[in-house]
Amino acid sequence: MKEQLLDIVRDTRDPLLAGNLAREYLQARILLALQQAGAMIPLAFQGGTALRFLFGLPRFSEDLGFALERPGRSPLELAQVEDRIRVQLEREGYEVLTRRKTERVVERVVESLLVSFPGLPHEAGLSPHESQRLNIRINVDTHPPQGAGLTTTVVRRHAVLNLQHYDRPSLLAGKLHAILQRSWPKGRDLFDLFWYVGDPMWPEPNLELLNNALNQTGWAGPVLDQGNWKPVIRERVASIDWGAAERDITPFLEPDPATALFGKENLLKLLEP
Repeated sequence: MKEQLLDIVRDTRDPLLAGNLAREYLQARILLALQQAGAMIPLAFQGGTALRFLFGLPRFSEDLGFALERPGRSPLELAQVEDRIRVQLEREGYEVLTRRKTERVVERVVESLLVSFPGLPHEAGLSPHESQRLNIRINVDTHPPQGAGLTTTVVRRHAVLNLQHYDRPSLLAGKLHAILQRSWPKGRDLFDLFWYVGDPMWPEPNLELLNNALNQTGWAGPVLDQGNWKPVIRERVASIDWGAAERDITPFLEPDPATALFGKENLLKLLEP
């Protein structure tokens, strides 16, 4: 409910942290609306926000990322989902604007839904500008690569959520693909990788999914296997503008031992064979 969000902001002294917490609260409410609309049957949660909600990643995120993994079980009509989200959030007291968009990236088709909350940052005391919006984008890969492992987890974060999502090897594979194929890898991608490879209990990446994703997006490098994926990723990390990466990630980090140790040299050490 809106009053709960405003209470969270009022109880947080750091304005940057308050803004991140407000966005995360709204992400949970949107996930609940998706769940109630039946959208979580065909969709699998993935990406940085999934890592935070499911595994406690110590950084905040902006978007909600999904793969359309089971379209035959329940067709996804984004227009219907859009209406359900808007109605649910309006009942909770928010002014809500939505806009849908479809993008084609090589063989992948990504449908997105931008959910905007005009005036909310000003009302919450986060911005002096009455017209400023808080935005959350829902991205759905409607033609994901084959080979993902799926599982379901119940989590409680501002709502009780029953989330179908990529399993741990597949989540790591998705992050490796982003680092290799983005023109300018985000600092958020690099921090997530640092968090993954710094956990000795995290399983090896789903190489079938990773190679299928790379093929789908025109990868010109070698087929990745257990013996070469770390050297290939290490070479990519070594070439990245770390200053730009740090500027990207800094606004989203929580105070945490992992965030204090994050840096290029430590990540390269973790990626040594």
